[in-house]
Amino acid sequence: MRILITNDDGINAPGLKVLEEIAKTLAGPGGEVWTCAPAFEQSGVGHCISYTHPMMIAKMDERSFAAEGSPADCVLAALHDVMPDTPPDLVLSGVNRGNNSAENTLYSGTIGGAMEAALQGVPAIALSQYYGPANRDMDNPFDASAKHGVDVIRRILSATPAETDGYRLFYNVNFPPVPGTDVKGIRLAEQGRRPGTGFSTEPHLSPSGRRFLWIRGGDQQIKTAPGSDAAVNLEGYISVTPMRPDLTAHDMMQSLDGINT
Repeated sequence: MRILITNDDGINAPGLKVLEEIAKTLAGPGGEVWTCAPAFEQSGVGHCISYTHPMMIAKMDERSFAAEGSPADCVLAALHDVMPDTPPDLVLSGVNRGNNSAENTLYSGTIGGAMEAALQGVPAIALSQYYGPANRDMDNPFDASAKHGVDVIRRILSATPAETDGYRLFYNVNFPPVPGTDVKGIRLAEQGRRPGTGFSTEPHLSPSGRRFLWIRGGDQQIKTAPGSDAAVNLEGYISVTPMRPDLTAHDMMQSLDGINT
């Protein structure tokens, strides 16, 4: 198997090293693992692409490249420049430092990389490691993803039906904020929403007196609706959420039929 890995935390992020080991195991002795990741951290860029300016790309190693762009840019660079004649069988994005459950999904560059792969017709999985009191101070806070990543990806690949038309499936996987030995299992889960929380801004003054705003995240320990992603994560389960790039609110198509003329 030929696997492309990317992320949004940057080419030197520890989560990418964890993902590389996962990918090597999945690819097997005769397989290949290619890397095309952002040269600098790109957290929160979503599915952004560098449409109005070029990006520099540099070869770091035999199958490793860094691009001055978003995760979606990196996937495009890999598919159309780095390995155009030998496309990957699978794209893995992550392992992100922090969860991409609930509303975080909509901002995530990790998700953006997987979504771009799906739009390009390549199977893709985004992987993120939830942080919390039980794992954030560990020597390896990615312990749960390192121990269970291979298994959950194999399960996803074996269960995914063949698709040829329409927007292709991709997956959002979040590992719970616990050591690997405390993971209770895997749960198929809908994307949730944390009630009463979200991103906001926090003002600060620079030494020169200029006013700046930092983007501030909400409380990540708030559960979503029962059975949805962040809820099962906080209960110790790996969440697997199937997604498509289609943003249509299909549940409203009949209700809004009166708009038609």
